[in-house]
Amino acid sequence: MAITDARRLRALRSGPLSGTIRPPGDKSISHRSLMIGSLAVGETTIEGLLEGEDVLATAEAMRGFGAAIERGGPGSWTVSGLGVGGLLEPDRVIDFGNSGTGIRLAMGLAGAHAFATTFTGDASLVERPMQRIVEPLQRMGVQALLRSGDRLPGTIRGPDAVVPMEYRLPVASAQVKSAILLTALNCAGVTTVIEPVPARDHTERMLTAFGADLDIETDDDGARRIHLQGERDLRPQKITVPGDPSSAAFAIVAALIVEGSDVTIENVLLNPTRTGLIDTLVEMGASIEITDRRGVSGEEVGDLTVKASALKAVTVPAERAPSMIDEYPILAVAAAFAEGETIMQGLGELRVKESDRMSAVADGLRACGVEVEEDLESLKVKGIDKVAGGSVEARHDHRIAMSFLILGLASRDGVTVDDTRTIATSFPDFRPLMEGLGATFDEPDGD
Repeated sequence: MAITDARRLRALRSGPLSGTIRPPGDKSISHRSLMIGSLAVGETTIEGLLEGEDVLATAEAMRGFGAAIERGGPGSWTVSGLGVGGLLEPDRVIDFGNSGTGIRLAMGLAGAHAFATTFTGDASLVERPMQRIVEPLQRMGVQALLRSGDRLPGTIRGPDAVVPMEYRLPVASAQVKSAILLTALNCAGVTTVIEPVPARDHTERMLTAFGADLDIETDDDGARRIHLQGERDLRPQKITVPGDPSSAAFAIVAALIVEGSDVTIENVLLNPTRTGLIDTLVEMGASIEITDRRGVSGEEVGDLTVKASALKAVTVPAERAPSMIDEYPILAVAAAFAEGETIMQGLGELRVKESDRMSAVADGLRACGVEVEEDLESLKVKGIDKVAGGSVEARHDHRIAMSFLILGLASRDGVTVDDTRTIATSFPDFRPLMEGLGATFDEPDGD
């Protein structure tokens, strides 16, 4: 039974996990390759594209803007771009489903064009805040009309001429930074984004590869200044998308907490803005060996060998959050099996993800017999010798669903997740991939 057909799914205590896997293509890079490829003049080819629902929504959105996007085979795509400033006015509402990244970056694309674009999403996405994206775009001359001032559906209308600006990000956000840079591509002048704390830099790397006039300097206080000269043509590229570390995280933690496991995970993205989870797990005593480090399409990748380990609690500082913001749910699962109390700080961003992930993680762990404390910005997890397991509500959040299925593999009684359909947004092959390593799942009676 495919994961997309399942509603409730139960993970049972499993024996040692073993084998070699490749995680799906990185979601952040997949989104950007479709979008930036649509702004190049000529044909961009993409190998290893993540074919989850979120990225497929981006492909369909770019078709709505006039780009020719074709699938040649599994993970193999071509994008015939329209040039910077060349997107066409959509003849329909652009629906991004569950994809917060896709819609926020696309708002930046739309803001660079003098026409109106209306955006919407699923029941989860329409309740997620959008004002932090809209506010800097408005400074560049973009008009925005959002429901209740901050929610979707919403309409973006670009100006006749985008206004360059200097903007200091109030919080680390790759989405806000990227939206500004994508708008600035069609601006006659230099736009500067100041980033006090580094966030994912895939947009800067990819724009540079496509030939954008982009320069980065670092201030004495460590802040990054990203300068982009607009109205420059972009050249099509051949892109190979590395494996998503946020997806690899589930197999990594599973191998650490299931006794006797020895798993190799190949082709994992090792961009330094994305390795916070690996760094933290190593601090906790995890056996993670990285081999064959290499460059792929401007990004560093490598292979990981992960063995079951006795983990110890640590304090994860707030400044590490940008490099692992999507991995805190699965880190909390690892912490449940660690000796001592793990403290995770600076997690306010988790409150406005696909769900309130802080609350969802805390409630899920409690349902499995783990002691948890939470406040607005931090989470404390007290590890125990034997995690009981239980029933968990995923709250329509793919990362919550997958995290607690991983917990179930090492629990005493297993874990049942109420709804796993959202896993298809980012990791359609999660179940068969994990089963190939020896994980045990079933569908409870009464679906």
